[in-house]
Amino acid sequence: MITIKKEISVTGKGLMKNKPCTVNFFPSETGKIRYFVKGKEGFEATLDNVLSTEHCVTLGNKTSKAMLTEHLTAALAFCGIDSIDICMSEDEVPALDGSSKEWVALFNKAGIKKPFLYSPPKYTVSEPVYYLNGKTSLVILPDKELFISYAVNYDHPDLKQCWINYNPRNKEEIIEARTFGFYKDLKKFQMLGFAQGVTYDNTVGLEDEGYTTDLRSDKEPVKHKLLDLIGDLYLTGVNPLNLKAQILVKEAGHAVHIKTAKLLKEKLIECK
Repeated sequence: MITIKKEISVTGKGLMKNKPCTVNFFPSETGKIRYFVKGKEGFEATLDNVLSTEHCVTLGNKTSKAMLTEHLTAALAFCGIDSIDICMSEDEVPALDGSSKEWVALFNKAGIKKPFLYSPPKYTVSEPVYYLNGKTSLVILPDKELFISYAVNYDHPDLKQCWINYNPRNKEEIIEARTFGFYKDLKKFQMLGFAQGVTYDNTVGLEDEGYTTDLRSDKEPVKHKLLDLIGDLYLTGVNPLNLKAQILVKEAGHAVHIKTAKLLKEKLIECK
C-alpha cells in the first residue's frame, strides 16, 4: 500500500465548467482511492463507479460525482499511489496545466510513503483481451515486459497515421503531455456548455497547419492519448505500469479504454 506522507491541497479551475475547485489530499491506509465531493458520501475510483466517458471520465455515485478524473488518476499511477482520500469543493477536478505534470509534482512535494524495500507486484493477462470495432482496436497480450503503442489518424499534417510507444525514457514526456482538440471546434463545444476553462496554456489546439501553442515534445497530442489510457486502465485496481503485457491501441478514446478495462479486469493474474 502506497500513500502520501502528509496532507496537501491545490486550487484550480475545471476544463469543462471553468469553476474554481480546491482539492485536499489526505494520507490513507484503506488501500483505496476515495473521492469525497462537497462533503457528500464518498466513492471509490473504480470501473464500477464510472458514470460517463463523454468528453472526460466522470466518477461518482447517486449523490455526487467528480469530472475530469483521468489526468489525476494517471498521476497516481505514475507515482504508484494506491491509497489516498481526495476531498473536492466542486464536482470537477482542476485542469491545472492540462496534463499530469502538476499532479505528479504535488504528490512528490507531499512525499510518497511506501513500505521498506517495497517492490510492486507484477500482473499479466490469463489470455488475450480484445476490443475491435471498425477502425478502433485495443488489444492486450501477455508478454515478458510492458510495451504500449498508441496509434492515431487525425486530419492534421503531423498526426496522420502516427503512433507513440511508451518506454521509461519518454515517461516524463507522457506525464507532461497536455489535452488537445481541434481549435475550429472550440466555439461549438463552448456553446454546448463544455470546454469553458480551455486556455492556450492547458490545451493544445490543432490548427490546419500547426498548433495554437508550442509543443512540449514531438507528437504531444498522441502522448496525451497514452496518458489518458494509463489513467483509465488504473481503474481496474491494478496499475497498468506494472503489467507484463503488450497493449496495442488504434484510434480509441475514453469509452473504449473503459470498455476494455472491464474486460481486462476479469483476465488479470499476478505473476509468480
